[in-house]
Amino acid sequence: MNPGIFTEDYVSQPFWWDRTPRPSSGNQELPESTDVVIVGSGYTGLSAAVQTARNGLDTVVLDAQDAGWGCSSRNGGQVSTSIKPSFKELSEQYDKETALAILMEGNNALNWVERVVRENSIDCDFRRTGRFYGAHSRSALGMLRRKLADTPDELKLDAHLIGPEEQRLEIGSDFYHGGMVNPRHASIDPGRYHQGLYECARASGTEIITHCAVTRIRRQASGFVVHTEKGGITAREVILATSGYTGKLSPWQRARIIPIGSYIIATEPVPEELIDKLMPKNRVITDTLKLVVYYRTCPQKRRILFGGRVSIKETNPQVCAPRLRELMVQRFPELSGFRISHSWMGFVGYTFDQMPHIGTRNGIHYSMGYCGSGVSLSSYLGAKTGLKAAGRPEGKTALDDLKFPSRPYYWGNPWFLAPSIFYYRWKDRANTPDRRRDSYSSP
Repeated sequence: MNPGIFTEDYVSQPFWWDRTPRPSSGNQELPESTDVVIVGSGYTGLSAAVQTARNGLDTVVLDAQDAGWGCSSRNGGQVSTSIKPSFKELSEQYDKETALAILMEGNNALNWVERVVRENSIDCDFRRTGRFYGAHSRSALGMLRRKLADTPDELKLDAHLIGPEEQRLEIGSDFYHGGMVNPRHASIDPGRYHQGLYECARASGTEIITHCAVTRIRRQASGFVVHTEKGGITAREVILATSGYTGKLSPWQRARIIPIGSYIIATEPVPEELIDKLMPKNRVITDTLKLVVYYRTCPQKRRILFGGRVSIKETNPQVCAPRLRELMVQRFPELSGFRISHSWMGFVGYTFDQMPHIGTRNGIHYSMGYCGSGVSLSSYLGAKTGLKAAGRPEGKTALDDLKFPSRPYYWGNPWFLAPSIFYYRWKDRANTPDRRRDSYSSP
């Protein structure tokens, strides 16, 4: 670790927390009963709570930490339509009509976030900045070309390819071989967005009790008894909204969620003219590498935020920070003199089929597994889950009846993650020109 790359006021916590500290409501007493208990106070849980409360159901949200302490306030603030499998892949697994309906839910999710922000006047810097999806090799650009050609017009949202000769219009770097632009994708301040959802839930009458870990959920004839560190509460409906933080409380879901740590750094302030040179259209950016990175400016266009997976196993964010900085400087050598002011991590809830999942198991509603697209999908599917719990037909989605797969000998500890990362590093190195190869040193 090189202490010289950190600012004097460096902190190992999300940059977003500077502007929006986590709300806490742990002093509230636990009621004896309610209509709905929601476990988890991130985007999923709060979006569900708004719907159940607005439909006349007494609702209590419980969280073991501060509200939104998990990935809802730790993500990079990129808002997309991304359901990971392509139209071609889903058509082969289901049929073309089902594939189209599933992927349309991604578009619906992005539009849902914009509508929620607008209708509730949430001050969270939501902007349709667009996304640049960089091709790390010529073959990767060809892959993007084929993927776009196979995509139905209803799903393209004006997406288009650009070649290396046009790349500098999108990003001030020669690292890529062109790429794809999705002009309707967006950026957001995730901490402010969570705060807005928190205030909407409270205004709807929802009780939010933090630092109240749920230890057991027991089913009974009239519903459920939810046991917590502060006692028990009975409820007619229970919603599990834990995604990447799903633990022993719910072993069936835990065996289907892969928690993957994603690490992010924020730079110290960068001159505005340099930021305009490096990111002339203020896009959010990601790329085609197997070990994907993602980056953007902060909403005020004063810092660069850069994230990805750089460690074999979970580790201190400060240990990963120098490696993330190396990857950032490989793309933007002009940033070599700038230090790191913040570094942090959060757990992304991944699934074995790379699909989000929404459903009911043993009477418990759940929505989770957003595979890195949680800002849009968790908000939208959380709201749909709330509508389902309220018995509303508007809760129906194209994802409702999909099988939620697990794997033999997997119970929530991703033992296969380290060999997978080694394999993906090898794939990235084998398919990346020498001058663009990333540094793959391990913590």
